[in-house]
Amino acid sequence: MKSYPTSVSPELTLTDEATLDAALEHVLASIPLETQGIYSPQEIYSVLLWAASRHDTIEPTCQVLEGVPSSNDIRFHLNKLDDMSQLEDQVNAGLQGRLPERIANHRHRLAIDLHLIPYYGAAEETVRPYLYRSQAKAGTTTFFAYATVYVIRRHQRVTLAIHAIARGETLVATLSYLLSRLTPLRVKVERLYLDRGFYSVPVIRWLQALRMPFIMPVVIRGKQGGTRALCHGRCSYQTPYLLKSQDYGTVSCQVAVVCRYRKGTRRQHGIHYLLFVVYRVKVATQQLPQHYRARFGIETSYRIKNACRIRTTTRHPLVRLLFVALAFILVNLWVWLLWTRLSATRRGGRRVYQEYFRLKTMLEFLRHAIERRFPLIHVVSIPASG
Repeated sequence: MKSYPTSVSPELTLTDEATLDAALEHVLASIPLETQGIYSPQEIYSVLLWAASRHDTIEPTCQVLEGVPSSNDIRFHLNKLDDMSQLEDQVNAGLQGRLPERIANHRHRLAIDLHLIPYYGAAEETVRPYLYRSQAKAGTTTFFAYATVYVIRRHQRVTLAIHAIARGETLVATLSYLLSRLTPLRVKVERLYLDRGFYSVPVIRWLQALRMPFIMPVVIRGKQGGTRALCHGRCSYQTPYLLKSQDYGTVSCQVAVVCRYRKGTRRQHGIHYLLFVVYRVKVATQQLPQHYRARFGIETSYRIKNACRIRTTTRHPLVRLLFVALAFILVNLWVWLLWTRLSATRRGGRRVYQEYFRLKTMLEFLRHAIERRFPLIHVVSIPASG
């Protein structure tokens, strides 16, 4: 049984109505919608927030709430989105509009990764420019792909920018776009953590040209040569390595080879080798895996985001981006509410009362507040037979 404090602080109090007001105010200011008819943007976003809080689709949401626009009305207004660049500006403003203190104008460890949502069926002409090809996953090789940059900071793990990757876009272009989005915040990169999918000559060459500190896993290839040849010995070490590409030439980089003994983990024994490209990073070679584990927070952010992402089968790329970005905005809002409304300063570091306000609790707050404004239906009637 969860225990709650016997006495509460009047300052550290947050209601479901205040949570909904904060969410609507922020979303309406960041991503305005032009509406026609009797329904306002606030009512449309109330439907979207209720669907997001239940990880549901628009159709059943409009069927169970009284006094809300129909699903056709919602889709009509959402399908009017036609400028991807403008929408990205708006959703990134939404991500950066509610951030805890000490995020802007500071130096941080950042993680960048790709999030793939499967796409099935034939590629329509309007959708094809935003489809991304990758290795087979969930029965397809075609995806809607989104790149995000994420802050690795205790109690302040937020997403700072999102980008819908266009067909044929290079990884260097994706990284350049995301890092440029940090300019308004004046965020500097203390260290960049990248997924093994970025392991390539152009990316390493570009990051070295920028003199940007980074850690990146090495893809182990070859049976005898290649990076497989570095997996030898019983001690961790670092060595220069020349990465070659038929299309992009070569680049020289520093590779750290970490030896880890399995000791029966998963019934395996012997030495397990982990390889990382390191550049301008002052970390002991043996400690690199522990430092790189901090990047897995971005994977957690994707799982958390999926708890409040509106489900849809639409092929409209801008609507897809809106639904994905709205989930990240809600997670950022949750972190911001924790930091500004449910935390207190103390000696030794700020105390954040996350155990009393989980993300699931915030989603419940949103749902309850919306249901007071738009009650759930209690009667279902069918037409009289003719």
